[in-house]
Amino acid sequence: MSDNGQIARDAQDRPLPNPEHPVVGYARRYPDGHDTERHDHAHAQLLYALSGLMRVETALGVWVVPPQRAVWIPAGMAHQVTMVGEVQMRSLYVLEGLEGLPGACQVISVSALLRELIAAFSTASLDFGPHGPEARLAAVILDQLRAPVLATLHLPIPRAARLRPIADAILADPADPRGLTDWARVAGASARTLARLFEAETGMGFRAWRQQVRLHAALARLSAGEAVTSVAFAVGYDSPSAFIAMFRKALGTSPRAYLSQEGGLPPGALGA
Repeated sequence: MSDNGQIARDAQDRPLPNPEHPVVGYARRYPDGHDTERHDHAHAQLLYALSGLMRVETALGVWVVPPQRAVWIPAGMAHQVTMVGEVQMRSLYVLEGLEGLPGACQVISVSALLRELIAAFSTASLDFGPHGPEARLAAVILDQLRAPVLATLHLPIPRAARLRPIADAILADPADPRGLTDWARVAGASARTLARLFEAETGMGFRAWRQQVRLHAALARLSAGEAVTSVAFAVGYDSPSAFIAMFRKALGTSPRAYLSQEGGLPPGALGA
């Protein structure tokens, strides 16, 4: 780092944080379907979308990140981000080694305060002084990130050879109704063995894992503008009311309320 505090740039000309500037932000817009390919960063990253939905994949699983949520990615963690819909991304790089920050990849809820902080900081000057308003914003952002409110949007991907065909089939078609008894004949293992493997590999039972797959698929479809009723049937629910009950239990609100906040729901998605 130079004496005048100039922020270093990486190979992609993105700003990097340093001790004088522990948080650096930027704003980007990506088209639907854009894929960053697998990469990592020397510093931690907070990804947030003002609109659109991001699908973040690591070796540990998949995180889906709709509006009102952000994903924390630790330094050095290889990840790949796929955009669903046009995404107005706001990203913060955070200096590696700061105390009290999350150590694992996770989706966090974004409060109104944190949302405004991210929005303001993503366009802030990159050459701020240690006592200026940008420095104070950075300090508040770090305080917010040291006590994050977690969101249940992680989908661990099983790696066991007997589970991968099952997982791949359900990821390709979340509405697949087969239970473990049916899959036992495909996998060549008992339903009890498969249940034990799912618990060991993902930390959840088969039904809970499949429900998480359906939730991920539903969020992507809703963000793309599909109506709640068609989404409910597409991801395997017998009725919209059953789907809405699952959604409310998982995320604390209805699909309508969840994705319509801050313009997160595209026109048409509230239709019957």
